[in-house]
Amino acid sequence: MKSPIQTYLEALHKELSSERGGQLASYIPELARVDAEQFGICLVTMDGVAYCVGDTGASFTIQSISKAFVYAAALADRGQEYVATKVGVEPSGDAFNSISLHPHTGAPLNPMINAGAIATTSIVAGDTPEAQWRRIEAAMAAFIGHEVSVDEAVCRSESETGHRNRAISWMLKNFNIVEGDPMAKLENYFRQCSILVNCRDLAYMAATLANNGTHPLSRVRTLPSEYVERVLGVMATCGMYDYAGSWLYEVGMPAKSGVGGGIVAVLPGRFGIGVFSPRLDEKGNSVRGIEVCKRLSRDIGLNIFSWTSDPSMALGRIYTASSAPSRRQPGGEARELLKERAHRIKYLSLNGYLAVDGIEYVIRQMLTLAPDTHSFILDMHQVIGISDSAARLLNQARAAFRDDDIAVAFSRIHGRPQISAPLSKTAGAGLGFLSFEDNDLAVEWCENRLLEDRAAMPAVAGRLQDARLFKDLPEGLLQELEQVGIRQMYAAKAPILVSGEKSDGRIFFIQSGQVSVVVPLQDGANQRISTLGPGMVFGEMTLLGATHRSASVFADVDSSCIVFDAADLDRISARDPQFKSTLLANLAKDLADKLRTATQWIAALA
Repeated sequence: MKSPIQTYLEALHKELSSERGGQLASYIPELARVDAEQFGICLVTMDGVAYCVGDTGASFTIQSISKAFVYAAALADRGQEYVATKVGVEPSGDAFNSISLHPHTGAPLNPMINAGAIATTSIVAGDTPEAQWRRIEAAMAAFIGHEVSVDEAVCRSESETGHRNRAISWMLKNFNIVEGDPMAKLENYFRQCSILVNCRDLAYMAATLANNGTHPLSRVRTLPSEYVERVLGVMATCGMYDYAGSWLYEVGMPAKSGVGGGIVAVLPGRFGIGVFSPRLDEKGNSVRGIEVCKRLSRDIGLNIFSWTSDPSMALGRIYTASSAPSRRQPGGEARELLKERAHRIKYLSLNGYLAVDGIEYVIRQMLTLAPDTHSFILDMHQVIGISDSAARLLNQARAAFRDDDIAVAFSRIHGRPQISAPLSKTAGAGLGFLSFEDNDLAVEWCENRLLEDRAAMPAVAGRLQDARLFKDLPEGLLQELEQVGIRQMYAAKAPILVSGEKSDGRIFFIQSGQVSVVVPLQDGANQRISTLGPGMVFGEMTLLGATHRSASVFADVDSSCIVFDAADLDRISARDPQFKSTLLANLAKDLADKLRTATQWIAALA
């Protein structure tokens, strides 16, 4: 099954591929020669999973996107205080090649315009321009995750046409912002803009910033964490030049564009995004790239101003019905079948507020589990809410799982509109959702679904010799039990025993049907503790001297029982002492099994 994130990106790419607006960057001759139809989108998670569509392997020059990452290197090398003496952090509101300098100090207003980028290139670590280039190359390689190369043709083209940048460099030299030979430092700037990348590289660079400066695959720390927020802050306010204000308002992601057609966008702690499409608008930003980011922000809630948490925290414990079966106690073949296949029912405990990144993580784990899964139970007890975009993604995944004959059931969302309303609103026509009041009801439904998959089995009446309580009794005693037992029918919903009533010593053996054992709660409600079917016994605690019934028993459906009176059992015991001792031994084994099951439940939920 394909991830809903991948499906969404493929549909978005197909839709926006028809967009033909914008022009290639012609002021650098080499950039005017690229294929204008190339278009790629890549989204990378915090654990390094990449969702890619389109021309994500096509190489292009990074151009101004490099500014953010060289600024990061300058901060790491020189510290914030020193860097602030060379370049400011104020939005200019001007085009990328504007000459925006502080009127008194001559420092560029921010590192995202050309003047500021030339300044930061000139102050990275290194005693010579050559050593500084090696530092820039190493820093870019760490963010990308592999060694880098330069498009020498583009670099020459930039150098041959970069007269305005030369003027800016000499002006920076005049104000002592650039020290040493400004032309040698400028050539490093041209080279950094000519580094070759692809869309996937951009997404991993963005994801490294989103991951607090650590590359999600290599686990290499590229930037001290105290500087990550500085870089993201400048990207948010200055990264899209004179479109930055509208970008932050409409999209809400720190981002940086380049005239090569790339855009990187960062969702701190959530995603890194790379987009490549070389046609540019009048401000020098990729037309398709901007629209992709707008749609991602709108459709799946990728906005720094939307509340979220660590995506991996959305998923707590995963366990199976082998360790936490329903409280139903089936008999015979059904019991053996469930014992064999219960591991195919998976519980996933979800937590917190569920945003898109958290649900993406949950779905990814479900996809991993799917080959050996018959049903998923999503326990929402610890969930405080779910966004519409996350609910839509989850519903898309449920539909895909359904096509693969895997059921997805929700547990414990009853009376919680902050969860049920988004799920209902985004379910789509004909796609309701299964919801159960507790895990026990949910897993019983899943167990029934497992049982339905076997060859149809005729309903078999329970036999005394199959009951755990009567195991190992001689044939003669079993026949005597049959003779003294009284057949009793109970209509669906009828009470059979009532909690707290005085025990009359009767023991019940179920021949057909199903009953539920429930205990009263302090708030007046009842909690089911077991469901029993043919071949099972209830009321047996009277053998241990219980004077009052500890639970109520109701018939779930029309049911038939054999009822044994205490006086009849005492007469059999008086004639054959082995009878009573066998019953008590079987009862002790049954209680021990129930205790083990309860311990498994506790361990599963711990």
